[in-house]
Amino acid sequence: MAHVLIVGASKGIGFEALRQAIAVGHQVRAFSRSANRIDVFDANLEKRRGDALSEADIDAALGDIDVVVQALGVGAGDLFQPVSLFSDATRILVSSMERRGIKRLITVTGFGAGDSRDAISCLQFVPFRLFLGRAYDDKGVQERLIKNSRLDWTIVRPGILTNGPRSGHYKVLVKPSQWHNGFISRADVADFIVNSIDSEKYVRQAPVLVS
Repeated sequence: MAHVLIVGASKGIGFEALRQAIAVGHQVRAFSRSANRIDVFDANLEKRRGDALSEADIDAALGDIDVVVQALGVGAGDLFQPVSLFSDATRILVSSMERRGIKRLITVTGFGAGDSRDAISCLQFVPFRLFLGRAYDDKGVQERLIKNSRLDWTIVRPGILTNGPRSGHYKVLVKPSQWHNGFISRADVADFIVNSIDSEKYVRQAPVLVS
């Protein structure tokens, strides 16, 4: 079992990954500015308050860690102003991981980030750029930083997220010719992440996930 740091563990995909990782026996350090409010209690869970944009907080959180899961998000109100959280936090995280010799990084971005942007249909492109363009431009920078690192990375690109249950049945689209948008639950994205903790199958790949 691995010692796993989840950055952005208090809600969404990060929280689902926390619950599932604990359930299969991993030791989890949940990192978030609101970590103390995480309503999960387990001997294999450590809650660590901190800021993903703080070099000191991130470096301290990486002690004795084998695998890092990065699952950051921004609020709806932040989508209509310049976004730099994803790239700024990733610069700090990658630098600290490389300095400490921690190799395995699993990062959640989304369908439409990086080179998957070219797979967005014409019908979806205008609303995508209008509502998510600033965030996904920064996720594109985030992906480049990760791909240019010395880490054993996996970039996870889910489609449209839902609050549905974990089904364990979803498509992992690796080839660009396969990429398309679709729905997937946060719980199923977390399922993929947790399965990837001990697997090298998708190292240095950036699959799109849809149901």
